Amino acid sequence: MHPLLHSLGIDRLTTEERIELADAIWETIDADLDASPLSEAQRREVDRRLAVHQQNPEAAIPWEEIEAETLRRLGR
Repeated sequence: MHPLLHSLGIDRLTTEERIELADAIWETIDADLDASPLSEAQRREVDRRLAVHQQNPEAAIPWEEIEAETLRRLGR
């Protein structure tokens, strides 16, 4: 168990309370991410990748194929 869980008393919370706490923490992270927009270079790269995809959507590899190949390589 992480020492911070004990020192903050989180280990004494019920499962429901810990889930609520995790949700509350995630909301603050999500808000921080929303508050830090992409740089201009990052935005251009996202736009470039989206344009490439829109020109040839058939080239995209479905997640299920990537996951299966990765698990195969890991021997799972």
